[in-house]
Amino acid sequence: MLKVGLTGGIGAGKSEVSRLLVSYGAVLIDADRIAREVVEPGTPGLAAVVAAFGDGVLTGDGTLDRPKLGSIVFADPERLATLNAIVHPLVGARSAELESAADPGDVVIHDVPLLTENGLASLYDLVVVVDASPETQLDRLVRLRGMAEAEAKARMAAQATRADRLEIADLVIDNDGPLDALEPQVREVWDELTRRTADRA
Repeated sequence: MLKVGLTGGIGAGKSEVSRLLVSYGAVLIDADRIAREVVEPGTPGLAAVVAAFGDGVLTGDGTLDRPKLGSIVFADPERLATLNAIVHPLVGARSAELESAADPGDVVIHDVPLLTENGLASLYDLVVVVDASPETQLDRLVRLRGMAEAEAKARMAAQATRADRLEIADLVIDNDGPLDALEPQVREVWDELTRRTADRA
């Protein structure tokens, strides 16, 4: 099994890279998806978030109001740290559970947005970074996701710098260009990952 950490800044296009890798045969463990699962209604995770942030972070039907919580934590590093201390251990435990279910010959992609920020590179056999310029990230967040520019900049500022991400990268996918330039690069990375997996067998 080859354990790969996949990361990139918000708006860099990491989700598209994940989708392509899965289409080639990778096993995907998506930290963002798991982070949503561990705070669903009735979970200890949601109870802990409400205890820390109050009932105001719930919607009328008792689910987590993610935009409301996001607006609180992304403006306050201390509160973001509080949230991370609740969610990250739960995500880590669930990720380990999913990884243990993979086959020995699999390429397991851990899609982890905050891999750099949380110093997690050593957990993986190698790290793939999806890279885009801050200008491209901002454009995608505002134009494609409909974020206000100030919110997009705040989200970007809360993450690691581009240089910090590139420093931990074993392989880099440049996603500054159009979508059709991305697929050949991802295929090349996949070929490298499968070669390394075969070498370990």
